[in-house]
Amino acid sequence: MEIIIRPTAEHAARLVARLVVARVRTTPRLVLGCATGRTMDPVYAELTAAHRAGEVDLSRLTTFNLDEYVGLPPEDPRSYRRYMRERFFEPVGLPASSTHLPDGMAPDLAAAARQYEQRIAAAGGIDLQLLGLGVTGHIGFNEPLSSLMSRTREKALTLETRQQNAELFGGDSKAVPKRAVTMGVGTILDAREVIMLVTGGAKAAVLAVATEGPITARISATALQLHPRCAVIVDEAAAAELEGLEYYRFLYAEEPEWAPYRADPDL
Repeated sequence: MEIIIRPTAEHAARLVARLVVARVRTTPRLVLGCATGRTMDPVYAELTAAHRAGEVDLSRLTTFNLDEYVGLPPEDPRSYRRYMRERFFEPVGLPASSTHLPDGMAPDLAAAARQYEQRIAAAGGIDLQLLGLGVTGHIGFNEPLSSLMSRTREKALTLETRQQNAELFGGDSKAVPKRAVTMGVGTILDAREVIMLVTGGAKAAVLAVATEGPITARISATALQLHPRCAVIVDEAAAAELEGLEYYRFLYAEEPEWAPYRADPDL
């Protein structure tokens, strides 16, 4: 795991977008694991702008989203399918056949979850998985005590998670669905590369535990410490409680892989 600290949330999101662009230039038919939420909004905006400017062609991607609410049809404005279609899929011209989300409307959710795993495998696995970090330290909807070997499945959502996601539901956490279908921790760890974006002071404490604390099923993001190629991109506010700040700054300043990005004042 590498932790990269940038001055602001805008700088951090731009760096994540530039990393995605670099991977797609190398692998035009990249299999991209997508995340949703406010943290990811600027990343998709940056990627869309790069696509429209002709800097990269994102229309040949295959995508797999982390999760979807149970009981929300794809056309519901609060569904993750609708979120992704409006913010990323349609703006970059991705055909619907190339985009995949768990089916929260399936009559047999367990069977649909197994089929989702099969589709990921048929696509050759996920090349690059994007992640945010939940208030309980979860990745995807892998709430506390999720098995670190778990696969795609239905999960109950904590009150804290529902409160965090209440904005799209008129600010009413009670209106947020109580269940979701999510990739498992094991599914996420199978990705060849992982990039987690964390911004804002409200995430500082949980980020420190997730990246520097012991690996535990109580905080599913701690499993990323086991991944051989995981970058955690954060802003100064989110980094405030990290113990290894100086070392993380040193890594970004010295490691050759980050040299192309250090020279860009926008990053």
